[in-house]
Amino acid sequence: MDGPRFQSYRDLKVWQEAMNLAVDCYELTGRFPRGEMYGMTSQIRRAAASVAANIAEGHGRETTGSFVQFLRNAQGSLKELETHLMLADRVGLASASAVTPLLARGDEIGRMLRALTRSLQRKTGVATT
Repeated sequence: MDGPRFQSYRDLKVWQEAMNLAVDCYELTGRFPRGEMYGMTSQIRRAAASVAANIAEGHGRETTGSFVQFLRNAQGSLKELETHLMLADRVGLASASAVTPLLARGDEIGRMLRALTRSLQRKTGVATT
């Protein structure tokens, strides 16, 4: 297996931070109106959970190339989450003061994902597209 040399995905700081962000998103959406349970609440929670889940699933794959693809999926889920959070602010479901710190943490997680992706690609010679 040419996969990464981490004991567990739980050892990855980016996974830990993604989990923390997901927990905070669950807390935020817990304050949304009940009528949003199958709308914005569901969308934010699903996207937030997907970031950490993609990191974990990718780590469990047999090749570094597969891991890199799942890190890219995590990046996409992160952008989806950011969009839902901004929309929640714009339509008045959440305040800017609640959303702004989550967006800042999302930016940091995005940087961590990109750095991990580049590191894995350099180690294996995978194209950096």
